[in-house]
Amino acid sequence: MNTDTNTRKLIKAPCAWKGEEIASSSAWTRRFDDRALGIIDQTLHRFEAGGGTWPDASPDAFPLHELGPLFDDIREELEDGLGLVRLKGLPVERYSRDQLRAIYFAIGHHLGTPVSQNVTGKRMLGLTDEGTKAATHGAIDAASGDQPFLASRARAYSTRELRFHTDRCDVVGLLCVNQAKQGGHSRLVSAVAIHNAMLDRRPDLLELLFKDYPRSRFGEEVQDASIHYMLPVFATRGPKFATHYSRTYIEASQTNPEVPRLTSDQEEALDLLAELGTELCFEMTMEPGDIQLLNNHVVYHARTPYEDHDDPDRKRLLLRLWLAMPNSRPLPDSYGVLFGATDPGALRGGIWPPDQHP
Repeated sequence: MNTDTNTRKLIKAPCAWKGEEIASSSAWTRRFDDRALGIIDQTLHRFEAGGGTWPDASPDAFPLHELGPLFDDIREELEDGLGLVRLKGLPVERYSRDQLRAIYFAIGHHLGTPVSQNVTGKRMLGLTDEGTKAATHGAIDAASGDQPFLASRARAYSTRELRFHTDRCDVVGLLCVNQAKQGGHSRLVSAVAIHNAMLDRRPDLLELLFKDYPRSRFGEEVQDASIHYMLPVFATRGPKFATHYSRTYIEASQTNPEVPRLTSDQEEALDLLAELGTELCFEMTMEPGDIQLLNNHVVYHARTPYEDHDDPDRKRLLLRLWLAMPNSRPLPDSYGVLFGATDPGALRGGIWPPDQHP
Protein backbone atom coordinates (compact mmCIF):
# COMPACT_ATOMS: atom_id res chain seq x y z
CA MET A 1 0.00 0.00 0.00
CA ASN A 2 1.34 3.43 -0.89
CA THR A 3 1.57 5.50 2.28
CA ASP A 4 2.60 8.82 0.74
CA THR A 5 0.15 11.37 2.17
CA ASN A 6 0.16 13.24 -1.15
CA THR A 7 -1.47 10.25 -2.87
CA ARG A 8 -4.65 10.32 -0.78
CA LYS A 9 -7.56 11.45 -2.91
CA LEU A 10 -11.07 12.64 -2.26
CA ILE A 11 -13.38 9.64 -2.59
CA LYS A 12 -16.27 10.50 -4.88
CA ALA A 13 -19.02 7.93 -4.47
CA PRO A 14 -22.71 7.80 -3.50
CA CYS A 15 -21.69 6.47 -0.08
CA ALA A 16 -19.81 9.73 0.69
CA TRP A 17 -23.02 11.35 1.92
CA LYS A 18 -23.50 13.81 4.76
CA GLY A 19 -26.12 13.21 7.42
CA GLU A 20 -28.12 16.34 6.64
CA GLU A 21 -28.58 15.06 3.08
CA ILE A 22 -29.81 11.60 4.06
CA ALA A 23 -31.99 12.68 6.99
CA SER A 24 -34.40 14.41 4.61
CA SER A 25 -34.15 11.87 1.81
CA SER A 26 -36.22 8.78 1.02
CA ALA A 27 -33.55 7.45 -1.37
CA TRP A 28 -32.42 4.83 1.14
CA THR A 29 -35.93 3.64 2.07
CA ARG A 30 -37.69 0.59 0.63
CA ARG A 31 -41.08 -0.80 1.69
CA PHE A 32 -42.88 -4.12 1.66
CA ASP A 33 -46.05 -3.62 -0.39
CA ASP A 34 -49.24 -5.65 0.01
CA ARG A 35 -48.13 -8.16 -2.61
CA ALA A 36 -44.82 -8.77 -0.83
CA LEU A 37 -46.55 -9.20 2.54
CA GLY A 38 -48.99 -11.67 0.98
CA ILE A 39 -46.08 -13.73 -0.38
CA ILE A 40 -44.40 -13.71 3.03
CA ASP A 41 -47.61 -14.85 4.77
CA GLN A 42 -48.27 -17.64 2.28
CA THR A 43 -44.70 -18.87 2.48
CA LEU A 44 -44.73 -18.76 6.27
CA HIS A 45 -47.93 -20.84 6.32
CA ARG A 46 -46.38 -23.51 4.09
CA PHE A 47 -43.14 -23.43 6.07
CA GLU A 48 -44.92 -24.03 9.38
CA ALA A 49 -47.23 -26.65 7.89
CA GLY A 50 -44.12 -28.57 6.90
CA GLY A 51 -42.81 -28.46 10.45
CA GLY A 52 -40.15 -25.83 9.85
CA THR A 53 -38.63 -23.81 12.67
CA TRP A 54 -36.77 -20.55 12.21
CA PRO A 55 -33.21 -21.97 11.99
CA ASP A 56 -34.46 -24.00 8.99
CA ALA A 57 -35.58 -20.91 7.02
CA SER A 58 -33.18 -21.30 4.10
CA PRO A 59 -34.08 -20.08 0.59
CA ASP A 60 -35.17 -23.62 -0.32
CA ALA A 61 -37.30 -24.12 2.79
CA PHE A 62 -38.66 -20.54 2.88
CA PRO A 63 -38.63 -19.45 -0.78
CA LEU A 64 -39.12 -15.73 -1.41
CA HIS A 65 -37.81 -15.78 -4.97
CA GLU A 66 -40.75 -13.69 -6.19
CA LEU A 67 -39.26 -10.83 -4.17
CA GLY A 68 -35.98 -11.18 -6.05
CA PRO A 69 -36.11 -7.73 -7.71
CA LEU A 70 -36.48 -6.09 -4.28
CA PHE A 71 -33.56 -8.04 -2.85
CA ASP A 72 -31.43 -7.30 -5.93
CA ASP A 73 -32.14 -3.59 -5.53
CA ILE A 74 -31.20 -3.68 -1.84
CA ARG A 75 -27.93 -5.50 -2.50
CA GLU A 76 -26.98 -2.96 -5.15
CA GLU A 77 -27.80 0.00 -2.89
CA LEU A 78 -25.73 -1.46 -0.07
CA GLU A 79 -22.61 -2.15 -2.12
CA ASP A 80 -22.59 0.41 -4.93
CA GLY A 81 -25.02 3.04 -3.67
CA LEU A 82 -25.51 4.79 -0.35
CA GLY A 83 -24.39 1.80 1.74
CA LEU A 84 -27.56 1.78 3.84
CA VAL A 85 -31.18 0.71 3.40
CA ARG A 86 -34.23 1.02 5.61
CA LEU A 87 -36.80 -1.64 4.68
CA LYS A 88 -40.17 -0.72 6.18
CA GLY A 89 -43.59 -2.23 6.59
CA LEU A 90 -43.19 -5.67 8.19
CA PRO A 91 -46.25 -5.93 10.52
CA VAL A 92 -44.43 -7.36 13.53
CA GLU A 93 -47.57 -7.32 15.66
CA ARG A 94 -49.09 -9.97 13.36
CA TYR A 95 -46.51 -12.61 14.18
CA SER A 96 -45.16 -14.56 17.12
CA ARG A 97 -41.50 -14.07 18.00
CA ASP A 98 -40.54 -17.37 16.36
CA GLN A 99 -42.50 -16.47 13.23
CA LEU A 100 -40.66 -13.16 13.08
CA ARG A 101 -37.36 -14.96 13.42
CA ALA A 102 -38.27 -17.31 10.57
CA ILE A 103 -39.29 -14.43 8.28
CA TYR A 104 -36.24 -12.36 9.12
CA PHE A 105 -33.83 -15.28 8.81
CA ALA A 106 -35.31 -16.10 5.40
CA ILE A 107 -34.93 -12.47 4.27
CA GLY A 108 -31.31 -12.58 5.43
CA HIS A 109 -30.69 -15.76 3.46
CA HIS A 110 -32.20 -14.26 0.32
CA LEU A 111 -30.01 -11.15 0.63
CA GLY A 112 -26.79 -12.94 1.60
CA THR A 113 -25.56 -15.61 4.00
CA PRO A 114 -26.11 -15.22 7.77
CA VAL A 115 -22.84 -15.88 9.59
CA SER A 116 -22.18 -16.80 13.21
CA GLN A 117 -22.05 -13.94 15.70
CA ASN A 118 -20.37 -15.70 18.64
CA VAL A 119 -18.36 -18.76 19.61
CA THR A 120 -21.54 -20.75 20.27
CA GLY A 121 -22.55 -20.46 16.60
CA LYS A 122 -25.64 -18.24 16.94
CA ARG A 123 -26.57 -16.64 13.63
CA MET A 124 -29.36 -14.45 15.03
CA LEU A 125 -29.19 -12.49 18.27
CA GLY A 126 -31.88 -10.64 20.17
CA LEU A 127 -30.45 -7.36 21.46
CA THR A 128 -32.19 -6.21 24.61
CA ASP A 129 -31.21 -4.77 27.98
CA GLU A 130 -29.90 -7.51 30.27
CA GLY A 131 -29.13 -5.23 33.20
CA THR A 132 -26.22 -6.44 35.32
CA LYS A 133 -26.06 -9.65 33.25
CA ALA A 134 -24.68 -7.61 30.34
CA ALA A 135 -21.25 -7.83 31.97
CA THR A 136 -21.19 -11.58 31.34
CA HIS A 137 -20.53 -10.75 27.68
CA GLY A 138 -17.17 -9.24 28.67
CA ALA A 139 -16.08 -6.83 31.42
CA ILE A 140 -12.81 -5.74 33.03
CA ASP A 141 -13.10 -4.74 36.68
CA ALA A 142 -12.20 -1.11 37.30
CA ALA A 143 -9.48 -0.63 39.90
CA SER A 144 -10.98 2.60 41.26
CA GLY A 145 -14.40 1.16 42.01
CA ASP A 146 -15.98 2.82 38.97
CA GLN A 147 -18.20 0.92 36.59
CA PRO A 148 -16.39 -2.00 34.95
CA PHE A 149 -15.02 -1.58 31.45
CA LEU A 150 -17.57 -3.31 29.23
CA ALA A 151 -16.64 -4.97 25.95
CA SER A 152 -18.51 -3.77 22.88
CA ARG A 153 -20.61 -6.91 22.90
CA ALA A 154 -21.62 -6.30 26.52
CA ARG A 155 -22.59 -2.69 25.82
CA ALA A 156 -25.04 -3.86 23.16
CA TYR A 157 -26.97 -5.66 25.93
CA SER A 158 -27.22 -2.58 28.13
CA THR A 159 -29.03 0.75 28.01
CA ARG A 160 -25.71 2.58 27.70
CA GLU A 161 -24.61 4.58 24.69
CA LEU A 162 -22.96 2.72 21.84
CA ARG A 163 -20.30 4.75 20.08
CA PHE A 164 -19.72 4.67 16.34
CA HIS A 165 -18.44 1.29 15.23
CA THR A 166 -18.61 -1.42 12.59
CA ASP A 167 -19.47 -5.09 13.02
CA ARG A 168 -17.50 -8.08 11.81
CA CYS A 169 -19.42 -8.76 8.61
CA ASP A 170 -20.21 -7.26 5.23
CA VAL A 171 -23.70 -6.14 6.22
CA VAL A 172 -25.38 -5.84 9.61
CA GLY A 173 -29.17 -6.08 9.71
CA LEU A 174 -31.39 -5.00 12.59
CA LEU A 175 -35.12 -5.76 12.77
CA CYS A 176 -36.94 -3.59 15.28
CA VAL A 177 -39.51 -5.63 17.22
CA ASN A 178 -40.01 -3.20 20.11
CA GLN A 179 -38.56 0.28 20.57
CA ALA A 180 -37.46 1.77 23.89
CA LYS A 181 -39.67 3.93 26.08
CA GLN A 182 -37.30 6.83 25.50
CA GLY A 183 -34.03 7.17 23.58
CA GLY A 184 -32.24 4.32 21.84
CA HIS A 185 -32.03 6.23 18.56
CA SER A 186 -29.77 5.09 15.73
CA ARG A 187 -26.95 7.39 14.65
CA LEU A 188 -25.49 6.71 11.22
CA VAL A 189 -22.52 8.28 9.48
CA SER A 190 -20.60 7.70 6.27
CA ALA A 191 -17.03 6.64 7.04
CA VAL A 192 -16.18 7.83 3.52
CA ALA A 193 -17.46 11.32 4.36
CA ILE A 194 -15.29 11.24 7.50
CA HIS A 195 -12.30 10.25 5.36
CA ASN A 196 -12.94 13.14 2.96
CA ALA A 197 -13.38 15.69 5.74
CA MET A 198 -10.20 14.54 7.46
CA LEU A 199 -8.32 14.73 4.15
CA ASP A 200 -9.34 18.39 3.97
CA ARG A 201 -8.66 19.32 7.59
CA ARG A 202 -5.86 17.09 8.83
CA PRO A 203 -4.32 14.85 6.16
CA ASP A 204 -1.51 14.01 8.60
CA LEU A 205 -3.99 12.43 11.01
CA LEU A 206 -5.84 10.73 8.16
CA GLU A 207 -2.61 9.00 7.20
CA LEU A 208 -2.26 7.57 10.71
CA LEU A 209 -5.63 5.85 10.36
CA PHE A 210 -4.24 3.95 7.38
CA LYS A 211 -1.60 2.44 9.69
CA ASP A 212 -2.02 -0.35 12.23
CA TYR A 213 -3.81 0.13 15.55
CA PRO A 214 -3.83 -2.55 18.25
CA ARG A 215 -7.24 -4.18 18.81
CA SER A 216 -8.26 -6.55 21.58
CA ARG A 217 -10.27 -9.72 20.96
CA PHE A 218 -11.83 -9.20 24.39
CA GLY A 219 -15.54 -9.98 24.45
CA GLU A 220 -15.43 -11.78 21.09
CA GLU A 221 -13.57 -15.08 21.01
CA VAL A 222 -11.85 -14.61 24.38
CA GLN A 223 -12.20 -12.99 27.79
CA ASP A 224 -8.53 -11.97 27.87
CA ALA A 225 -7.83 -8.37 26.85
CA SER A 226 -4.17 -9.16 26.13
CA ILE A 227 -5.07 -11.25 23.07
CA HIS A 228 -4.77 -8.66 20.34
CA TYR A 229 -4.18 -8.09 16.64
CA MET A 230 -3.04 -5.12 14.55
CA LEU A 231 -5.31 -3.54 11.92
CA PRO A 232 -5.67 -0.09 10.31
CA VAL A 233 -8.92 1.85 10.68
CA PHE A 234 -8.96 2.79 6.98
CA ALA A 235 -7.65 0.71 4.09
CA THR A 236 -8.05 0.24 0.34
CA ARG A 237 -7.80 -2.57 -2.15
CA GLY A 238 -7.70 -1.32 -5.68
CA PRO A 239 -10.30 1.44 -6.00
CA LYS A 240 -12.40 0.11 -3.11
CA PHE A 241 -12.32 1.72 0.34
CA ALA A 242 -12.90 -0.26 3.53
CA THR A 243 -12.94 0.52 7.22
CA HIS A 244 -13.10 -1.45 10.44
CA TYR A 245 -13.52 0.55 13.60
CA SER A 246 -14.49 0.20 17.23
CA ARG A 247 -12.69 2.41 19.71
CA THR A 248 -13.74 0.13 22.54
CA TYR A 249 -11.58 -2.71 21.21
CA ILE A 250 -8.65 -0.30 20.81
CA GLU A 251 -9.12 0.94 24.39
CA ALA A 252 -9.44 -2.60 25.70
CA SER A 253 -6.06 -3.44 24.17
CA GLN A 254 -4.49 -0.65 26.20
CA THR A 255 -5.53 -2.20 29.52
CA ASN A 256 -2.64 -4.65 29.09
CA PRO A 257 0.84 -3.08 29.35
CA GLU A 258 2.34 -5.67 26.98
CA VAL A 259 0.23 -4.45 24.05
CA PRO A 260 1.83 -1.66 21.93
CA ARG A 261 1.01 1.79 23.32
CA LEU A 262 -0.94 4.32 21.32
CA THR A 263 0.90 7.53 20.55
CA SER A 264 -0.63 10.92 21.29
CA ASP A 265 -0.97 11.48 17.53
CA GLN A 266 -2.85 8.19 17.13
CA GLU A 267 -5.20 9.25 19.94
CA GLU A 268 -5.69 12.63 18.27
CA ALA A 269 -6.60 10.90 15.00
CA LEU A 270 -9.25 8.83 16.79
CA ASP A 271 -10.57 11.92 18.55
CA LEU A 272 -10.95 13.73 15.24
CA LEU A 273 -12.67 10.70 13.70
CA ALA A 274 -15.20 10.72 16.57
CA GLU A 275 -15.68 14.49 16.28
CA LEU A 276 -16.34 14.26 12.56
CA GLY A 277 -18.67 11.34 13.12
CA THR A 278 -20.85 13.51 15.35
CA GLU A 279 -20.65 16.41 12.91
CA LEU A 280 -21.55 14.40 9.79
CA CYS A 281 -24.06 11.88 11.16
CA PHE A 282 -27.81 11.87 11.29
CA GLU A 283 -30.11 10.40 13.90
CA MET A 284 -33.18 8.31 13.25
CA THR A 285 -35.59 6.21 15.26
CA MET A 286 -36.38 2.71 14.08
CA GLU A 287 -40.06 1.86 14.28
CA PRO A 288 -41.39 -1.65 14.94
CA GLY A 289 -41.24 -3.49 11.62
CA ASP A 290 -38.26 -1.52 10.28
CA ILE A 291 -35.23 -3.44 9.04
CA GLN A 292 -32.02 -1.39 8.98
CA LEU A 293 -29.26 -2.74 6.72
CA LEU A 294 -25.77 -1.21 6.73
CA ASN A 295 -22.62 -1.90 4.72
CA ASN A 296 -20.02 -2.11 7.49
CA HIS A 297 -17.19 -1.27 5.09
CA VAL A 298 -18.48 2.28 4.49
CA VAL A 299 -20.99 3.15 7.27
CA TYR A 300 -20.56 3.50 11.04
CA HIS A 301 -23.49 3.05 13.39
CA ALA A 302 -24.09 4.11 16.97
CA ARG A 303 -26.95 4.21 19.46
CA THR A 304 -27.99 6.77 22.02
CA PRO A 305 -28.65 5.62 25.62
CA TYR A 306 -32.21 4.69 26.41
CA GLU A 307 -34.83 4.18 29.08
CA ASP A 308 -36.79 0.97 28.71
CA HIS A 309 -40.35 -0.09 29.50
CA ASP A 310 -41.06 -1.89 32.77
CA ASP A 311 -43.33 -4.40 31.03
CA PRO A 312 -41.09 -7.28 29.83
CA ASP A 313 -43.28 -7.77 26.74
CA ARG A 314 -42.65 -4.17 25.67
CA LYS A 315 -38.91 -4.06 26.31
CA ARG A 316 -36.71 -2.80 23.51
CA LEU A 317 -35.82 -5.71 21.22
CA LEU A 318 -33.84 -5.74 17.99
CA LEU A 319 -33.08 -8.95 16.10
CA ARG A 320 -29.61 -8.83 14.56
CA LEU A 321 -28.15 -10.64 11.57
CA TRP A 322 -24.60 -10.51 10.25
CA LEU A 323 -24.50 -11.16 6.52
CA ALA A 324 -21.79 -12.15 4.06
CA MET A 325 -22.88 -10.67 0.75
CA PRO A 326 -22.54 -12.27 -2.70
CA ASN A 327 -21.70 -8.88 -4.29
CA SER A 328 -19.30 -7.69 -1.58
CA ARG A 329 -16.16 -5.67 -2.32
CA PRO A 330 -12.63 -7.03 -2.15
CA LEU A 331 -10.99 -6.40 1.21
CA PRO A 332 -7.32 -5.66 1.91
CA ASP A 333 -5.23 -8.69 2.82
CA SER A 334 -4.79 -7.31 6.34
CA TYR A 335 -8.52 -7.85 6.96
CA GLY A 336 -7.98 -11.59 6.81
CA VAL A 337 -7.22 -11.55 10.54
CA LEU A 338 -10.93 -10.80 11.13
CA PHE A 339 -12.79 -11.79 7.99
CA GLY A 340 -10.89 -14.86 6.84
CA ALA A 341 -11.43 -14.71 3.10
CA THR A 342 -10.97 -11.28 1.54
CA ASP A 343 -11.93 -11.88 -2.08
CA PRO A 344 -15.11 -10.20 -3.40
CA GLY A 345 -18.27 -12.19 -2.84
CA ALA A 346 -16.55 -14.64 -0.47
CA LEU A 347 -18.25 -16.25 2.51
CA ARG A 348 -16.44 -14.30 5.21
CA GLY A 349 -16.69 -12.52 8.52
CA GLY A 350 -18.46 -13.53 11.69
CA ILE A 351 -17.27 -15.09 14.92
CA TRP A 352 -17.36 -18.86 14.70
CA PRO A 353 -17.05 -21.89 16.94
CA PRO A 354 -13.58 -23.39 16.45
CA ASP A 355 -14.95 -26.37 14.50
CA GLN A 356 -17.34 -24.41 12.26
CA HIS A 357 -15.32 -21.63 10.65
CA PRO A 358 -15.92 -21.65 6.86
